[in-house]
Amino acid sequence: MARKKRVLVVFPKEWDREEFARGGYADYEFVYEGFDLFRFPSNARLMSFDARGFVDRLVARWRGRVDGVFSNNEYFGALIAAAVAERLGLPGTPPAVVTTAQHKYYSRLAQQRAAPEAVPAFSVFPFDVCHPAGVGLPFPLYVKPVRATFSVLARRVEDFAALQRHLRFSWFEELVIRRLVKPFNDLMPLYTDFRIDAHHLIAETPLAGRQANVDGYVRDGEVRFIGLSDALMFPGTDQFERFVYPSSLPPPVQERMRELAARVLAGMGYHHGFFNLEMFWDPATDRLTLIELNPRLASQLAGLYRRVDGIDPHRMLLELCTGAVPDARRVATGCGVAASLVSRRFDGRPLEREPRAEELASARRLHPDAAIMLYLKRGGALAREMKWLGSYRYAVVNLGAASEEKLASRYAEILRLLQFSPERAL
Repeated sequence: MARKKRVLVVFPKEWDREEFARGGYADYEFVYEGFDLFRFPSNARLMSFDARGFVDRLVARWRGRVDGVFSNNEYFGALIAAAVAERLGLPGTPPAVVTTAQHKYYSRLAQQRAAPEAVPAFSVFPFDVCHPAGVGLPFPLYVKPVRATFSVLARRVEDFAALQRHLRFSWFEELVIRRLVKPFNDLMPLYTDFRIDAHHLIAETPLAGRQANVDGYVRDGEVRFIGLSDALMFPGTDQFERFVYPSSLPPPVQERMRELAARVLAGMGYHHGFFNLEMFWDPATDRLTLIELNPRLASQLAGLYRRVDGIDPHRMLLELCTGAVPDARRVATGCGVAASLVSRRFDGRPLEREPRAEELASARRLHPDAAIMLYLKRGGALAREMKWLGSYRYAVVNLGAASEEKLASRYAEILRLLQFSPERAL
């Protein structure tokens, strides 16, 4: 009997744990390192977290004892996994490439060199900017931290007064923001000569159009695409409502997106690892614009490709990080469409009621192929998410169906079982 391959999963995401619990990975053994950033008391470790020391401990503990290492965690897991893989001599995305991709300003510079026509005007400035001229772009503009995820603090601002209001924090919020970027700031000098640290923001010319995700991986410099999915927003907002696969964009546009992705990845020296590239297509001008490059598997979207095409991106990731050739064969599933559907509130109020354990169990029993994630918040955590995002998500449901009509019916049934109601932006 073949030996199981042992894989170190750094700061595992809930989608990874859900996928591995589904079964079908008996030939792998998983070991997990890291803490939960979103649950107390685990997330209290953020206040004293030492990224360099953590990398040192992982290298010392797992040298010669694991066959691969990865992380789909965008905060600091992906960079830590890259650092550990490099020091252990295991396959991985080079830490310098991950650092560049994750630093939105330096990533823009690299994108601009590879595909100048697909990059909006941008500038970088500190959190304590005190004059409109210090922003570097005319208003209105889109602003976001150079190191963040889940669109934290990303927002369109109409003038400098609105920007100042957006960047007004309590002492505790300031502390959390600094602690969130500290691991990146501590690791960045080991792999780059970047002078602008992560406690800055990037301003960009506002973009318009239809948004899509381009997902795939690179092995030995060769780009392989898994698929393109549409990213749809709640009406009148920039908050995600759903991700849908397959994309409904015109095939020629999708082909241009793949060509653009390959050009950018090559230009950034991206020769190994999964990637997720976000782009806009503006139907009015036919222009493609890069939003950002995420140097990891988009684990929330991986199940969409599995449902429709029968491929297993998580298994492909395990194969890639252990030196094997990913199995990208597609098989008929009978599923014509899959979506990741977000339940979100915009009024800042907690849910009137939360699903009972038996209601959640019933929804999962009646829809066993659906992945149901709950993100229930109250108090300070809810208030911070509202301030930093402008809304808060309380559930995500991933499922597939033969048609969009059947998918909508199944989703409505799951919401009914959980006693949720579909939200609309105010």
